[in-house]
Amino acid sequence: MKISEIISHLETIAPPSYQENYDNAGLLTGSSNRECTGIITSLDATEEVVDEAISKNCNLIVSHHPIIFGGLKKITGKNYVEKAIIAAIKNDIAMYAIHTNLDNVINGVNAQMADKLGLISRKILMPKPATVKKMYTFVPASHLEAVRSAIFNAGAGVIGNYSESSFSSQGTGSFKASENANPFVGKIGERHYEDEIKLETIFPAYLQGKILQALLESHPYEEVAYDIIDLANADMRIGSGLIGELPEPVDEHVFLDRVKQAFGLVVIRHTPLTGRPVKKVALCGGAGSFLISKALSSGADFYITADVKYHEFFDANGKLVLADIGHFESEQFTIGLLYDILREKFPTFAVLKTGVKTNPVRYFV
Repeated sequence: MKISEIISHLETIAPPSYQENYDNAGLLTGSSNRECTGIITSLDATEEVVDEAISKNCNLIVSHHPIIFGGLKKITGKNYVEKAIIAAIKNDIAMYAIHTNLDNVINGVNAQMADKLGLISRKILMPKPATVKKMYTFVPASHLEAVRSAIFNAGAGVIGNYSESSFSSQGTGSFKASENANPFVGKIGERHYEDEIKLETIFPAYLQGKILQALLESHPYEEVAYDIIDLANADMRIGSGLIGELPEPVDEHVFLDRVKQAFGLVVIRHTPLTGRPVKKVALCGGAGSFLISKALSSGADFYITADVKYHEFFDANGKLVLADIGHFESEQFTIGLLYDILREKFPTFAVLKTGVKTNPVRYFV
């Protein structure tokens, strides 16, 4: 199969529009039109991972972190980024990154962390704005169900755990067909009144093109009237961080040990313990200091993340325990997540997890 088919599937799981504006997810090297010989999943796409892909006859690396993050003015091999890019291009290795867009879906990176800790009743900690739109259209009653089903099949009408959500109301539409028209109802040159149903539904913003195509193909009118508007509503399944609960409250020391075992940690940097049981836990894989205030306002007892600076630890203010478990450590299970996503869709295709430990941090104990 072509690399483009694999990318298309990944982008149904974590659409590129969900990435943050500073990010650089997507296809970074190679052509999507090439036949794929095999896939390596990894957290980082270093030169060592490229060498591994070559040795295992895999011409696609799907990584979480994009090897190209900022602009490159020269590619001379002077650092690890340039070395990896040169190796990939010389050996026709495609590099695809699925970064903050995978962070921002409820079953993505943070869900892996939550699974390891046994969290239930999960919610997005900070829902992402501008991810939802609403469409209004006007349909003759005879074609209402056909149009409604078509846009539902295209992905419209999902609200949380509910699908096929819409609202309809009756009214009367009017129009006059010109001499060049081919009207479904009415006569050319005469004003026509038609009993119509106003149909409205919401949809994920990234699906607008697909849903509009479904509307136009299923609607009987030559010229279809519709409105699409942006909503201030946030999709509660999309956004940064995650918060959930433990099935039963546990002592803080017990919970710290659970975190240490679950993530295979040597050390945990954390703020002073509060002396209260742990029930509600917030988390964010990777650098999550920007969510400390959200974790506080959510009523979390613990907030687990990485890359916390010295002065940011003070922001916990004795109201929760802020724990930094390390960037790689917090996102290490993403390798398996990407593997599972691809293996489920392409069970007979060569998908491998990297054997390279790309974590650049070591601990002396």
